[in-house]
Amino acid sequence: MTRKLCAVLAATTALAVAAPAHAQGACTRDQLEGIAGDWVEAIEQGTMMTMQLGEWVEYNENFMRGSLGGFLSPAREVNWHLALLDTTTCQVFVEAVILDEERPLVTATQISNGFFGVGPFDNIVTDEGDWLFDAQATYEYARREDWSDIPEGERHTRDELIAAADAYLDLFNDPTVEVPWGTPCARLEGGVYTGRGEPTDTCNVGVPSGVELTNRRYIVDPVKGAVNVFLEFGENARPDSHTFRVENGKIRYVHTVTYCEEENCGFRPFAEMLAENPDMQPPYAPLDE
Repeated sequence: MTRKLCAVLAATTALAVAAPAHAQGACTRDQLEGIAGDWVEAIEQGTMMTMQLGEWVEYNENFMRGSLGGFLSPAREVNWHLALLDTTTCQVFVEAVILDEERPLVTATQISNGFFGVGPFDNIVTDEGDWLFDAQATYEYARREDWSDIPEGERHTRDELIAAADAYLDLFNDPTVEVPWGTPCARLEGGVYTGRGEPTDTCNVGVPSGVELTNRRYIVDPVKGAVNVFLEFGENARPDSHTFRVENGKIRYVHTVTYCEEENCGFRPFAEMLAENPDMQPPYAPLDE
């Protein structure tokens, strides 16, 4: 009897230690905002010491085991970022644009907050040669968008936000899916943008067909009306991040960050595509000062 009781107590203790923070109780937005800020600071200071890391820190880069210290070195300025805070799962998503002269980057990062501290990290890192990559254009388009808090009475539930994201993603493999397109809607895919600052702007400009988007992992922020999805794109399982903003039940913004093992994911170089179709990058809208 004593042995059984000890075994039960040991198992219970092990579960408590291994369980993520959300199993112990939901996180607050202030806690998660602090984690997002610490991540940006870590990039800018070039050190992981700005973060309260867990005892065992797992870092994955482009869906493969990587080095957190290697990514953070050298220090780089973060020129723009978007943070989503998921108080249900105690996770943070940060999309960042880094206009570093030596190596411009656009990153999409999912960060968990475990029992002992921050981690694991899943980081999609894109640079020159990745899908439609243009860090300067991404920066200019993204910073003109409105990702402010949704008024409390107009917020969607977690399930509603995931359903909107899934409808868009399911369309790649099922053309009959009804997507809650908004008008206006702006889609930022790499450095390509569909927004022109007009009320008729649309994200419904077509997607590839017969492509499965699998192994989806969600971070949901109802306050921002937003959901981020990490997934494996197509038969090559390309590391991909899709982020959606939903307003009044309709998709308002879409951001895509996709890592390629080969230049532009096997398509023609982006510079050639852009030279043939410069409308892929419309003029930047005036900034509200």
